[in-house]
Order: sequence, then C-alpha cells, then structure tokens
Amino acid sequence: MARSGILYLVSGPSGSGKSTLCRRLAAEGEAEFSVSCTTRAPRFGETHGKEYFFLTKDEFTAKVAAGDFLEHALVHGNHYGTLRSEVLGRLAAGVDVVMDIDVQGAAQVRACQDPAIRLALVDLFVMPPDEAELARRLRGRGTDSDEVIALRLHNAIGEMSHWPEYRYRLLSATPEEDFERFKSLLVGERLRVSRLRAD
Repeated sequence: MARSGILYLVSGPSGSGKSTLCRRLAAEGEAEFSVSCTTRAPRFGETHGKEYFFLTKDEFTAKVAAGDFLEHALVHGNHYGTLRSEVLGRLAAGVDVVMDIDVQGAAQVRACQDPAIRLALVDLFVMPPDEAELARRLRGRGTDSDEVIALRLHNAIGEMSHWPEYRYRLLSATPEEDFERFKSLLVGERLRVSRLRAD
C-alpha cells in the first residue's frame, strides 16, 4: 500500500537547532531537504543549490510574480522562499520532504489550499529552554557580529510567541535527545491511516 509523502515543516528561532535537525534527518535518508531560495549572501562554505539557491533581488521578485513559490517572506532584511517545484513532485511520489522555515512562511504553507499540501503537512516548532540558552548558542556560532546577534535575539523572542500555532513543539535539550524526538515524530506520522493510498 502506497503512502503520500509528508511535508515536515520545522520552525524555530535562530540558534534553536532546527537547521541541524533538518539536515541530519536528510543526511540519514529519512527525508529529502527542501532547499530554499534566498537573497542573502552565502556564508563561508555554503554552495548554491545545496544550502540555498542564492538569488538576486530581481531574480527573486520575478519568481514571486510567476507564482513559483509555495511561500516566501522577508526575514532579517533578506528574502527567503520555497519553490513549489521543490515540494509537490516529491510528495506525489511518496517522498517525505523536510522544510526549515520561518513563522511567516509556515503561516503561508498552513493557509495553502492545495489538497496535496494539506494532506502532507506536519508542523513542528523547535525552541530553546530559555532566552539565556538561546543567546549562548547564537554567540557560540562565531559567525555573526554583536549587532546581528542582538537583532536575532530580538526577533527570536517575537518568533517564540508563535509556537501555539503549531501542531507539535519540541523543547530543545541535548542534540541527541532532540534528534531522537524529532525523528520519532516523523516515524509516527508515517503510520497514520489517512496517509495511506489503496493503489
């Protein structure tokens, strides 16, 4: 019996560990990672088409006008978006897709009327145990200036107020504990009868 793919939508503030969870899930072959588009500059070691599709503002605007995005948003002064082509074909083929997405984009996906998206959607909010731990994680990255860290902390507090909008919440502990719970939710969702197709 075939199964529809799951769209595993994951949000959380910078430093929550959501990106690490999503990439590990994909690396272990449990789901395919939906690569987002962004207008921000690549960080050291990032590759076009792997971490992100790096677009100019004009390229991004053209894709918005063409209706190519499932969702898009302005975050930290940069545009981000998920291409429909990165998601719909995989779901139809029964492939699970994991999306690392902000709260604005998540709201757009939840509002999507496409039956395939509505059937597939599982949304999870990942959050740190407290603001002090979040600040420690952001500083520990060593990739951002003090000004950027301050902006991310400010935005994170606002983002964390959105967790009740999600079906599931993961309160972060250790990386291993987080991943076990993160993966177990996906495994459990695969067992839902509503996802099975009698074909």
